[in-house]
Amino acid sequence: MTGKLNIPEIEQVLGEQLLGRIGCHSEGVTYIVPVSYAYNGEHIFVHAKEGMKLEMMRKNPHICFQTDTMKNMANWKSVIAWGIFEELKEKSEREKGLRCLLERRLPIASSSTTHITPQWPFLPENLEDIGEVIFRIRITEKTGRFENDQID
Repeated sequence: MTGKLNIPEIEQVLGEQLLGRIGCHSEGVTYIVPVSYAYNGEHIFVHAKEGMKLEMMRKNPHICFQTDTMKNMANWKSVIAWGIFEELKEKSEREKGLRCLLERRLPIASSSTTHITPQWPFLPENLEDIGEVIFRIRITEKTGRFENDQID
C-alpha cells in the first residue's frame, strides 16, 4: 500500500533522521547534495563548509529538502520540504542553530562531518570557536509519502 504521510508522521521523519538532501538551483544549474542536519520542529539546521551549495543558495535562497527512512523497498517513508535558505550570522541565531545540531542524538559510529567539533561528543567551551557556516531552512511547505507491505 502507498499513501500520504500526515503531519505528525512528517514531523517524526524530519525529527528522527540525520541525513537529508538539499536541492538548489542557480544560473541554470541544479545541484543536489547530501547534508547532515538537525530539525527543531520549525527549521532545518545545517553546518557546512564553503562551496557550491552555499554559493548557489546565496544567489537563489529557494531550496528543496528531502529525507527518508527505508526498511526495504516495500517499507519506506519520504518527506520533501520547500523553504528559504537563511545564513545565520547573528550570534544568538547562530548559537541556537549550533545547539540544535550539537544536541541531536548521533550514533556512536558516525562520520567526522556530523560531529562539528573535534571534542565530540562534548560541547566546546565557546561556541564561537566553531568555524564554517551555520544555516537554516525556513520551511514553507512539506509533504510526505510512504509505502508499506501491510494489508489493511
